[in-house]
Amino acid sequence: MPRNPKEPQKLAPLWRAVVEIAFIVFLFYSNLLMGDFESSNQRGRTLISALRDVVTPTNFGIALVSAVIGYLGFEYLRKKL
Repeated sequence: MPRNPKEPQKLAPLWRAVVEIAFIVFLFYSNLLMGDFESSNQRGRTLISALRDVVTPTNFGIALVSAVIGYLGFEYLRKKL
């Protein structure tokens, strides 16, 4: 069924926000994992053991708060430019 061009898209901005916030969280965790592997310098260090160290409720909260702040900052800059 074709979409009416005059009908406003209400869900698209929400999905864009979810995708952008999820991407920022992904970058946060990839940065934490790289730092964990780099600082440990242990032989036999596995991805599972690094994930246990990195994926914690505290880190997830920090990731979500920083992702929302980052998203809002970029949205502000997009509207200003």
